[in-house]
Amino acid sequence: MSVPLIAVVDYKAGNLHSVQKALEKFGGRPFVTTDPARIRRADALVMPGQGACDSAMRNIRGHDLEQPIKEFIASGKPYLGICLGLQLLLESSDEGDEPCLGVLEGNVRKLPSGQKTPHMGWNQVHFKKEDPMFNGVPEGSHFYFVHSCYADPIDKAVVGGTTTYGVEFCSVAIWDNVVAVQFHPEKSGNVGLKVYGNFVSRVRELTRFGD
Repeated sequence: MSVPLIAVVDYKAGNLHSVQKALEKFGGRPFVTTDPARIRRADALVMPGQGACDSAMRNIRGHDLEQPIKEFIASGKPYLGICLGLQLLLESSDEGDEPCLGVLEGNVRKLPSGQKTPHMGWNQVHFKKEDPMFNGVPEGSHFYFVHSCYADPIDKAVVGGTTTYGVEFCSVAIWDNVVAVQFHPEKSGNVGLKVYGNFVSRVRELTRFGD
């Protein structure tokens, strides 16, 4: 049986080893890369990350990855964004000046003052719509978060889940071939591993592997 080829983008912001291991556990063939040609050939794309949008976008542009990432998303192949991999999909961030990828209208906002930042630790996700990516994940499950900002998309129809930390924010975005989460599944125990397992299953199904 063929194995889904999954590009994990290295833009100097991600917990790459843990993400790679999680994808391998469920039968994916992940590879860490900054090569646009290898990204284009992949069956799916994962953007892990933690940190600031400005430095991340500078690294993405420094490796000529911005257009290949946008083209991959537009191609309809599965995309999984993790933490910064969600925020970078929007147009801009309150914490800096660099334009983000802009594939989703909206901005990245700072968590409200009065809250300890970064928001670090376990918190609940309340799902707003069903998606195969969260099969076997109970409503209100706890995931592990590390962030000081949150995605604020204009189109609320893309919000697949929310979390509250001083403000109710989008912790899951879902549309077309894109699923992006503010939390870190690879740090979230068995419930987080289910997300990776479901992602590999989605890639296998959509690319007709295993037929």
